[in-house]
Amino acid sequence: MNNDNETVDNVERVKAGDGMPLPLKEVFGDLGKNWGWLMALGILFVVLGVIALGMPVAMTLTTVVFFAVLLFAGGIFQIIDAFKCKGWKGTVWHVLIGLLYIVAAGVIFNNPALGSLTLTAMLGAIFIAIGLLRIVMSLQLKQQSGGWGWLLFAGIVSILLGAAILLKWPATGLVVIGVLVAIEMIIHGWSYVFMALAARKAHRIITNTGA
Repeated sequence: MNNDNETVDNVERVKAGDGMPLPLKEVFGDLGKNWGWLMALGILFVVLGVIALGMPVAMTLTTVVFFAVLLFAGGIFQIIDAFKCKGWKGTVWHVLIGLLYIVAAGVIFNNPALGSLTLTAMLGAIFIAIGLLRIVMSLQLKQQSGGWGWLLFAGIVSILLGAAILLKWPATGLVVIGVLVAIEMIIHGWSYVFMALAARKAHRIITNTGA
């Protein structure tokens, strides 16, 4: 019986930043009562992610166009902000950067495929750069940390992924971004599903024990 109580206690409580246990009510709040909505949202993300995996080109172009919208909005707000800062010596540069954002957005709007090709090439280069940095960091930590091997492995994987993208470029230009976004949606959705299950379990414990 004591073992059962200890098990329930371990499930009921989590460790706060100061090492003190927090009651489940303070951890989940009202999420336990409304876990179904979070579960539904998670399932929706998973379904949308799976659908996106089946149409990576359309997902890539949609993502690129959305990115262009953000660029355009950012450029407009930056120019507006520049004219509000009268007397500032950096106003001209502020306006020029805003105009570059708008021009870049216009180029992508005019030819989303070209935008996706450019962004994919940049993505491949960034993966390789990140991989090299991870490898250098792992070698520096080799004598100080036992986990340097995982960092080295992650660096190698990043380089191989970046190289694969660039070697198959431009064929990868219309696929990679959409696939990555789809995978992120699926992972995001599953994280919500598991969080909802944890909240449901916590709510049952709170109801039964008043934790």
